[in-house]
Amino acid sequence: MNFFFPPLYFRYLAELYIKNLLAILFGLSFAFAAIDYFQHIQKLNVSSNYKILYIFYMWQEALGLLYPLAIIFALIMTKLSLVKNNTMGAMHAFGYNKKRLFLPLFTVALLTYFLFTLLHTTEFSYAKDKAAVLLKNELHTYEVNNLFFKYNDTFVYIKNLDPVAKKIDDITIFKVKGHQVQYTINAPTAIFNGKEWDARNATLKTHVYKDGELEKYTVEHKESIKTLQGYKPKIIESLYEGKALNIIDAFNTWQLLDRQHLNSDKIRAVLYDKIIVPLFAIALLLILFFKLPFHVRMMSFGSIIALSLGATFVIWGILFGLSQIGANGVLAPELTTILPIVLLWSYAIYVYITDEKSIA
Repeated sequence: MNFFFPPLYFRYLAELYIKNLLAILFGLSFAFAAIDYFQHIQKLNVSSNYKILYIFYMWQEALGLLYPLAIIFALIMTKLSLVKNNTMGAMHAFGYNKKRLFLPLFTVALLTYFLFTLLHTTEFSYAKDKAAVLLKNELHTYEVNNLFFKYNDTFVYIKNLDPVAKKIDDITIFKVKGHQVQYTINAPTAIFNGKEWDARNATLKTHVYKDGELEKYTVEHKESIKTLQGYKPKIIESLYEGKALNIIDAFNTWQLLDRQHLNSDKIRAVLYDKIIVPLFAIALLLILFFKLPFHVRMMSFGSIIALSLGATFVIWGILFGLSQIGANGVLAPELTTILPIVLLWSYAIYVYITDEKSIA
């Protein structure tokens, strides 16, 4: 099959599925954004143009959250409409088996997954945080205050971080060995240069101990000290303020924490939530396509729709709950996210391999 000039049946099924997918996706996302807006309308003490911007940000958030459900719901709508109109039976009569008929829908669903995965490497992932800024009426307030965390074998205190200006006001770094402070570094400002932070006009105090007691300390003034390598402003803000991360920043944060032997459960859970969890939609797409009846005489539309939607919501809810367990560190994210998706895909592949070519 030529990818750029697919056969007629492929184009017909793909176009029908795309129409249903777009209708459901935009319908669900706009409804989500509208409901959220009316829930928070009294808290939005901003001008009308910012209210529109708030709705736009929440619409973006809804798109990223609901597109896996839209993939499944569009399959149910497409399959049932084909069966109801006897189109599916006619295609089987012309010699098309289930696997060939599934290919157009699978292709569109996979491209949709890749599109949203790509979007999650951009500012698209930060839509909810931007909406929260509008909701709290903090349009011109960017500082993050009083951060304390471990960096390699030292501890860091940051009084003020401006993620937009990529600037730190008042940073203190100190190294502790046992119960003794080895040295402290204090700088009034630090600027992020793209890879690391440049602490300027820093003061280095080295503590000198004798017989376990502090005897004296030496003071040195440094024009510049490079520190916090790899700690982008967005990474610091996310780690210690609970803000969102896109896929690229989440992966960099994972590497950063792994190098320092720090717990990365939350970051791995974020990464899996954006890359691994949505794959359940494609697995369920395969299962439902092959399990839903292919002939109108073999089905009750009401019960089929109820069972399909119910199964989708139950699986989605279970995966969401498990991802939250992984994010909270109760279990490893690999057990709460990757394992269930692997099991679901194993069953989906089993269905695909063992399915008969009959129209039943």
